[in-house]
Amino acid sequence: MKCIKYCTAVAYFIIIGMITLNFSGCAPDKRKDEKDIKLGFLVDALWEERWKRDMDLFTENAKAYGANVYAKSASGQNELQIKMAMEMIREGLDVLVVVPSSSKSAKSIVDLAHKKGVKVIAYDRMIRDCKLDYYVSFDSRKVGEIQAEYLVKKYPKGNYVLVGGSEEDDNAKLLWEGQHKVLDPYIKRGDIKVVLEKWTEDWNPIVAYDNVNRALKENRNNITAILASNDGCARTAFQALSEHKLAGKVGLTGQDADIAACQRIVEGTQSMTVYKPIKKLASKAAEIAVMLAKGKEAPVNTKLNNGFCDVPSFLIDPACVDKFNIDEVVIDDGWQKKSEVYLNAIDY
Repeated sequence: MKCIKYCTAVAYFIIIGMITLNFSGCAPDKRKDEKDIKLGFLVDALWEERWKRDMDLFTENAKAYGANVYAKSASGQNELQIKMAMEMIREGLDVLVVVPSSSKSAKSIVDLAHKKGVKVIAYDRMIRDCKLDYYVSFDSRKVGEIQAEYLVKKYPKGNYVLVGGSEEDDNAKLLWEGQHKVLDPYIKRGDIKVVLEKWTEDWNPIVAYDNVNRALKENRNNITAILASNDGCARTAFQALSEHKLAGKVGLTGQDADIAACQRIVEGTQSMTVYKPIKKLASKAAEIAVMLAKGKEAPVNTKLNNGFCDVPSFLIDPACVDKFNIDEVVIDDGWQKKSEVYLNAIDY
């Protein structure tokens, strides 16, 4: 009888212990944590090399925090991006990260998201005229300044062609401001003459090619430098210059440090590019997205006005890249491989 009572007591305490453990330490925490977090990453298009890498790096970093990521590209179509945003919001996202096709039209994405309690981060392109939750990017004015400063040091006089970005992209306008901050004193003195200055619709390289080709023909190839706002535009500017046998003889800028641009730089057919450390941007964006999803306060190092409010922002510094520092800035940072950058270089 004593044995039965003893065994019964032991079994009782074992069962109580198991229940206690289950509720205290072993059961999943039902509060919002990383495993419950759903993030969306909606990019404008994947035409440029960098945006696929942004998407992959953001996804990799967000997953390291335990978040689930739904990533899509709108193929440069504004209406499609809005439709995709609606579909992603219905998935029960906590935070939607957007590279807007149109800085103005993406306002509707923010409005739709907020109705469902979803926070929105604008990624490397501002979304205008709305109560945007957060903006993470680079200092685009500084990018424009770096591009123009490089050219005026090498080409303080002559005919310039300015190939802007998309007029719908707030960053393109900030680039323009930075470029003109440097160029305007030279223009006013008459040292530099801007023979053509055009926006590039949707950042489409074909549009950039047409504008550069037109400038070359109208000025009988008398072009000193081409300020191309990104490497995609620089690629087709280089194509036009090659067709006129001017590749390497005309100053040419870029932005993004994509592999083709880096190859042109070491080969001497593109003067420079601006490297924006995408790894840092994607990592910071993922960190901020998870913090916002958990209701935490995210880091801010500035606030930028989007026409409606001052948006909490985190900006990362860009860097100038030319043939003299490409190894330490771009290759040593792991952005491009040396074997690929110097693939066609004669002296490598």
